[in-house]
Amino acid sequence: MVIKSQNKLNIPITELEQSAFCQDGTNFRTKTLEEEFKSGVRWQKIPTRYLKLSPQEIKTSIQKVKKSLGEKVIILGHHYQREDVIEFSDIQGDSFLLSKLASETKDAEIIIFCGVHFMAETAEILSSPNQKVILPNMAAGCSMADMASSNDVVRSWKQINEMLSSKSSKKPVIPVTYMNSAASIKSLCGENEGIVCTSSNANQAFEWAYKRGERILFIPDQHLGRNTAVKFGIKKSEMVIWDPYKSNGGLSKDELENSKIILWKGHCSVHTRFSVDQIKKAKEEYPDVNILVHPECTNEVVSKADYVGSTEYIKNMVHNAPSGSSWAIGTEINLVKRLAHTYKDKNVFCLDEMICPCSTMYRVHPAYLLWVLEGLVAGYVINQIKVEKEVQKFSKLSLQRMLDLPNN
Repeated sequence: MVIKSQNKLNIPITELEQSAFCQDGTNFRTKTLEEEFKSGVRWQKIPTRYLKLSPQEIKTSIQKVKKSLGEKVIILGHHYQREDVIEFSDIQGDSFLLSKLASETKDAEIIIFCGVHFMAETAEILSSPNQKVILPNMAAGCSMADMASSNDVVRSWKQINEMLSSKSSKKPVIPVTYMNSAASIKSLCGENEGIVCTSSNANQAFEWAYKRGERILFIPDQHLGRNTAVKFGIKKSEMVIWDPYKSNGGLSKDELENSKIILWKGHCSVHTRFSVDQIKKAKEEYPDVNILVHPECTNEVVSKADYVGSTEYIKNMVHNAPSGSSWAIGTEINLVKRLAHTYKDKNVFCLDEMICPCSTMYRVHPAYLLWVLEGLVAGYVINQIKVEKEVQKFSKLSLQRMLDLPNN
């Protein structure tokens, strides 16, 4: 039996919710769901019996239920998940690694994706037809993905193509979407000879796109797009920002024609918190510190960092670093704290002293995981992710182009 639930709740994703969970690091722990609801969050409704369960009660119950389900269920956990959730994941990774694993996981009947909505959609697109994908909390969206709504992107794509004409045998523009986007955006890319990328393979995706087009429309994170473009050798004068709320994106025909990359006006609320001043402070306190940041940070921060890469890259850099080395990291706090705990022989800390988790990742409270697991034991599939066939068809095209990139 399947309990139907709307795939995406129309809940405003604001940085106000993120600030509700910002802490100084002295008491960074999961509370009962009832306590967390008091912060004013608007998460998916859940049966009342889960509200008062203590973290330990939830943990004991998850362990018992997970064991009873055996290999029927596999739990994928993104690095940004809170510790009380990630400990139950069978596989951990960033969005790229987990998307690959979703395409390769054929044995499990149920994939529970402890991440956010676009990740679960991707798992549904790449998994086998006989598999079902579950997202524990349907309100776990992505503020960046929400900055590029399907209607806005479709309208903008049409406007851009009307304003541009090809000056060679190449297409005037190739759409490239970051993994952090809705399936409908991936579908638009698939249907229009475009591609999906992650922070792990953005450079390869750019190379692929420029072989086919004169310029790129990069959706939805302007900072990853800009940082990749700089690395690719594109001048900042050849980069323009498309604002979907302005007429023609706020750009003239000449500005578009002179561009090599059109950056959608979107950003990550977590990674734009990091600043050059934080880097200066870290270096003053630890002169030999290594600055390691995610490419969703602003270009000012990225240009001052020693190392830049995806969450998987960050994890591997710390893993391979010599004992006694210092690392100031600019990415989501749950991963940073996990690295600090794992590699106690190294000085690992977050660039931002005020600890702010990704508010949408944080919506996957362990009580939600217990809820969907207990549903499976009772014969119910709660929060199944479904993608329309036409959207799935073209999304799979753009995702497969990404998976086929060299060095993946």
